[in-house]
Amino acid sequence: MSRAVSQQADEQWFTSLDPRTAEVIGKHRVHSPIEVRAAVTRARTASLWWGGLDHAERKRRLDAWRALVLRRLDDIVELVCAETGKPLDDARLELVLVVDHLHWAARNAEKVLRRRRVSPGKLMFNQAATVEYLPMGVVGVIGPWNYPAFTPMGSIAYALAAGNAVVFKPSELTPGVGEWLASTFAEVVPEHPVLTVVTGFGATGAALCRSGVDKVAFTGSTATGKRVMAACAESLTPVLVECGGKDPLIVDSDADLEAAAEAAVWGAMSNAGQTCVGVERVYVVDSVADRFTELVVRRARKLKPGGQPTAHLGPITMPEQVGIIRSHIADALDKGGRALVGGLDSVRPPYVEPVVLADVPEDSAAITEETFGPTLTINRVSTVDEAVELANATRYGLGATVFSRSRGPELARRLRCGMVSVNGVVSFAGIASLPFGGVGDSGFGRIHGADGLREFARPQSVTRRRFWAPLQPNTFARANGTLRRLVRLTRLLYRR
Repeated sequence: MSRAVSQQADEQWFTSLDPRTAEVIGKHRVHSPIEVRAAVTRARTASLWWGGLDHAERKRRLDAWRALVLRRLDDIVELVCAETGKPLDDARLELVLVVDHLHWAARNAEKVLRRRRVSPGKLMFNQAATVEYLPMGVVGVIGPWNYPAFTPMGSIAYALAAGNAVVFKPSELTPGVGEWLASTFAEVVPEHPVLTVVTGFGATGAALCRSGVDKVAFTGSTATGKRVMAACAESLTPVLVECGGKDPLIVDSDADLEAAAEAAVWGAMSNAGQTCVGVERVYVVDSVADRFTELVVRRARKLKPGGQPTAHLGPITMPEQVGIIRSHIADALDKGGRALVGGLDSVRPPYVEPVVLADVPEDSAAITEETFGPTLTINRVSTVDEAVELANATRYGLGATVFSRSRGPELARRLRCGMVSVNGVVSFAGIASLPFGGVGDSGFGRIHGADGLREFARPQSVTRRRFWAPLQPNTFARANGTLRRLVRLTRLLYRR
């Protein structure tokens, strides 16, 4: 039986399973393209009502939802653990971030999106100019399984705060989490289906892309992201794509090595390594490499996977990923890499014990491809400049980490990626005001922060003539010589 999804005899339903025990967690619909389109149609009506509310009323509803989530936090934490297998504290941390981001989006939407005056400039001095960010309408969100509440809420909360209705397609591995979010929202917004969930497999997600939504926000693999873009291109539906990463951690010669080692192990191993912005590659300056590596090895050896809530690591949630993890370890060892912690014997489905590899060639899959497991490569470099060059030598560009007492911000600016933590790890994900997203094969567009609110709004520019100007070039009735005088005026105004 598949780890997380077992098809029933009736193709209209599927079950989700606990990856630790194969216990059935719930039974869910496989929504057809017709049903998906119907959900979007209902959401379209809901969006007119929700978008017609003022910011203060939407904030009141979103604040009520946040309070309800907090009251029932133990319920959703338990469900996240059951559907993903992650340890209890990992799920708790995820939901704490959900609450914080929901609060920020609701509190800041009006300030970021409201109408504001802008300067009309010297030539258009007789005009008043404003810009406002209006709701798009209906936003389709396709979420992942590794953080089934936090990651999609980076789109859902911000899209709702911007005045849109949302149709959410959760991963087939974690449908219950998506349905829980929608059902609790409906308790505080019962009037219309402002947040709707459709469940199923890839075909359901493809149907959402073709359903007439005004934008699609996708989180998942680069390969699937390209398919989402292709489907959306058929109707010129705009997309936000957040894909995987191969995030580096750079250790400079003056780094706090204890802190860097702790960050490397937590960044690589937490959530069993199933984190898009998790640490996968370390480049450490040679002069401190021995001590840093010793500290990493000592910490990694203490971590144990298991199904109990207090385990350090949970299972690999998606069964297919186990084979990828194994192949990356094997490729690294075959090409001359050394296993400092664990090795091929560490892969014991559905669990993978921590693996630390050293001296891995840069053309190995463990360096070039997203592993998405509790593995870490450590390679020495002669200078921190070499570390930056190797960190950037990837088609991904999501997050990165730098440990340096004297050069942290300088090194961060040289990294080709969307986010960088200096002397910390994954800190940017916990700061709701910071935009989150990548470049290259890690995708484009931003969630979180003011950029995330504007991502789900359409800017509308409005001009209003305040008085009649002496020069009127935009009419066939303009006086002779109008453009000559306008050119002379332009030279006078802008020659310096």
